[in-house]
Amino acid sequence: MTTARQLMTAGVDCIGEEETVLRAAERMTELGVGAMPICGSDDKLKGMLTDRDIVVKALGVGKDPARTTAGELAQGRVVYVEADDDAQLVLRKMTEHKVRRLPVIEEHRLVGIIAQADVARALPDPQVGDLLEALSTD
Repeated sequence: MTTARQLMTAGVDCIGEEETVLRAAERMTELGVGAMPICGSDDKLKGMLTDRDIVVKALGVGKDPARTTAGELAQGRVVYVEADDDAQLVLRKMTEHKVRRLPVIEEHRLVGIIAQADVARALPDPQVGDLLEALSTD
């Protein structure tokens, strides 16, 4: 059985919920990523912030990225998996929630992230095809 731990990229950086959207964009640029988990001062996952969120929820509505915090853009319940959850649950959550990235939690702390590409590399083609189809439709 393949687990989330086997699929994930470990050592993921967080953006603090009180850090600005501008700082988040700078960090994404430095890291070459399109999304970052948002963590609270307690190191617990508070949300996910994507480059699209920055454009649509901040810049597109006239918010100042130097004054808007990452936490302000964290909306709704965070979708995540536990490190020992099996790959089928990972696929199901990505498909049901139409997310391309899933944070991985262990003992209430962020330990990694699973991207669509991680799934594509690790799982059989039919499962990957189902995921890609689900993520590509509205």
